[in-house]
Amino acid sequence: MEARERLIVGLDVPTVAEAEEKVRALSDSVVFYKIGYQLVFAGGLEFARDLARDGKKVFLDMKLLDIDNTVAKGVENIAKMGMSMLTLHAYPKAMRAAVEAAAGSGLCLLGVTVLTSMDAEDLIEAGYNDTPQALVRRRAEQARAAGMGGIVCSAEEAAAVRGIVGPGMAIVTPGIRPAGAEKGDQKRVMTPAEALKAGSSHLVVARPIVKAADPRAAAEAILAEMTDALKA
Repeated sequence: MEARERLIVGLDVPTVAEAEEKVRALSDSVVFYKIGYQLVFAGGLEFARDLARDGKKVFLDMKLLDIDNTVAKGVENIAKMGMSMLTLHAYPKAMRAAVEAAAGSGLCLLGVTVLTSMDAEDLIEAGYNDTPQALVRRRAEQARAAGMGGIVCSAEEAAAVRGIVGPGMAIVTPGIRPAGAEKGDQKRVMTPAEALKAGSSHLVVARPIVKAADPRAAAEAILAEMTDALKA
């Protein structure tokens, strides 16, 4: 894959009008977009359909988790929307139900392991005894066993996860920050080049692009860094 197919721009903006503005500004530089809760609850599902109809790839970041039947029915409908990727929390029963529901659709299901905004103290507070790294590895093993299309994890865990899932599964890493950029609420971050070298297949970048004075220039600078890393 070329760098453009690996860069996913997170449209973490409050309105569809602002999302449309960002897509116009990015023009043909970006072909893959992430739509999450903020935009979904502001009319973003129809916007996601429109992007797919216009030939863009859409990563619907819904982090599904529910009883098996509810997860399956949701996945079936999302597959019909033409989405390229969909997240669900990497719980084994939910993943197995989703994989069965998505069979034959071309929808890439991604298991969310440990959010990149969480560290060891956050996991302890949530009732887990594992470190983030140990829990990511366990979830990766379970996702592979369930037949998932890929994993969402921090770039810090990408190398370990790649060793677990092999070359065929996607490793999608949020928390990507160009050198010198603010971390914001992310705690486990890497630069684009570092993440690709670590084994990530797709990079999710939101604020460094959508909040930039010139989003297209910011995206193209990241794409140039990614291209150089892929050549190396």
